[in-house]
Amino acid sequence: MGKVHILIVEDEADIQQLVSYNLIRAGFHVTCADTGEEGLQSLKSETIDCILLDLMLPGLSGIEVCTEIKKGRAKEFSHVPIIMLTAKGEEEDVITGLECGADDYITKPFSPKVLMARIKAVLRRSAAKKEDSDDGRPTIIMVGNLTINKGKHQVLLDDQEIQLTATEFGILSLLAGKTGWVFTRQQIIDSVRGYDFLITPRAIDVQIFGLRKKLGDAGGMIETVRGIGYRFKSPDDQDEGQEI
Repeated sequence: MGKVHILIVEDEADIQQLVSYNLIRAGFHVTCADTGEEGLQSLKSETIDCILLDLMLPGLSGIEVCTEIKKGRAKEFSHVPIIMLTAKGEEEDVITGLECGADDYITKPFSPKVLMARIKAVLRRSAAKKEDSDDGRPTIIMVGNLTINKGKHQVLLDDQEIQLTATEFGILSLLAGKTGWVFTRQQIIDSVRGYDFLITPRAIDVQIFGLRKKLGDAGGMIETVRGIGYRFKSPDDQDEGQEI
């Protein structure tokens, strides 16, 4: 694994140099930007693990940049943790920064040791959140005209949302996440137990029947493997669902 990549968006040269020096010394890879616009461009062109974002910037403010990342046109990077760096310490500024999506907030002047501790803390939380959200499998699964968003608990068929029960959603996510793989009824039960621990092997057949019905023609991608269980077959006979 490569070095953790930190993006510093700070227009004050002395602070930018001091922070980058301490981060590089601590073993991080660092990219610096003088404006919010430059910061957004760096985020899109490089793989960034954490952002140190000044509140007061020329052009786009730190609040505007944070909002753009967490809720706006750059929200595909919303998983990247943001730590606000600012001279403003008033309560309303802290609240504004956190409400727009910042993960932490440090007021100037600050200790380099405290900054390092905060960075490591948000990186740990970010890693734990990712692990919890995808459980080692893709968060978004795309197979043919079917899109499964595990984070939002949403299924789209031809861009139209399909309403599934929690158990149906768990079964579909399991099968579509590994197209071509055969899952026994017991494996399916074990996967969805967190949703409904009263499921029985025969009940899986009933759930599959209901799932196929809701998916219409796409339900044909769920195949019965006689004497074993079920598998999900993509229209292109691909080995696995496309992972995002």
